[in-house]
Amino acid sequence: MTAGEGRARVRRRGPPAGTARAGVTLVAGVTVAYALSEVIGVVAPLTVALVLGVVVRNTGLLTPSARVALSGATKVMLRAGVVVLGLQLAVPELLQLRPGYLGVVVITVVVTFVGTRWFGRLMQVSRERSLLLATGFSICGASAVAAVASVVDADEDDVATSIAMVTLYGSLAIAGFPLLQDVLGLGDREFGVWIGASVHEVAQVVAAAGIAGQVALVVAVLAKLGRVVLLAPMITLVALRERRRALSRTDGGPRPPLVPLFVLGFLAMAGVRSTGLLPDVVVSGAGVVTAVLLSGAMFGLGAGVHLRSLVRTGGRTAALGAASTGLAAAVAYGGLLVLA
Repeated sequence: MTAGEGRARVRRRGPPAGTARAGVTLVAGVTVAYALSEVIGVVAPLTVALVLGVVVRNTGLLTPSARVALSGATKVMLRAGVVVLGLQLAVPELLQLRPGYLGVVVITVVVTFVGTRWFGRLMQVSRERSLLLATGFSICGASAVAAVASVVDADEDDVATSIAMVTLYGSLAIAGFPLLQDVLGLGDREFGVWIGASVHEVAQVVAAAGIAGQVALVVAVLAKLGRVVLLAPMITLVALRERRRALSRTDGGPRPPLVPLFVLGFLAMAGVRSTGLLPDVVVSGAGVVTAVLLSGAMFGLGAGVHLRSLVRTGGRTAALGAASTGLAAAVAYGGLLVLA
């Protein structure tokens, strides 16, 4: 064997081309995202990481081989982040809500999801994008978008646009919803349920409900927790639908599993948390790990976004986001009038 052949064999056995560059870029992107999020204050690291990924992709800082390596890492981080997210869910805490309030949460999630899908067809938004928006707006924002992106054939542009809409309308809710408490005649507890059932991200819920005081804040977080619990069954139903679509194909393409493994992991972690045996430091640490994993995944998704195609379809998506936000708020308020 010649020296050249030996070096070639070593290269073939080593990591794929671009892996090192992708890794360095990923670590740098997440680090900068956290730093900028601390400076900005109201924007979550996940959103900042996504934007940074878009910038990196569209300024040519990643080679094609690095983009391929980063894409593979993104899928792993998405699934791992959703699994660890389960450690933030304690079912006994959720049961502190009155049954009527839980009913408001469930009805809002179901109607918002179905209604957003219907509006998406009406507005001619693509099936994949409307599905991401429906899940993100009805359940838990960027985390839900990331989770459903793991089981549907959505591209990076769809994911980036959906998370941008979550950020936009969630930010508008922080500014506008507290002004409506007295107008709608909501007490602090009812206002907390309304915010928790209709505002998208956890951080946005905290910011909007905190204005009304501690009572509204606690109830809002519990209502939001109720929505997050519904993430697993929602993703399972989506995966089952995707499997049926795959079975109907004749091209021999891959078929999704009946229940994605990361969903089972999510449920297992929620079960562990619900035992009450985990120390607070472990739960807090799991929250940090979840945020880092999902921020890395968002950076990787952003690195696959083409801005031209994003701009072309942005108008219809913005209209769908507005319709979904209005629907969630209206259904949650109507539910409070009937069930609370």
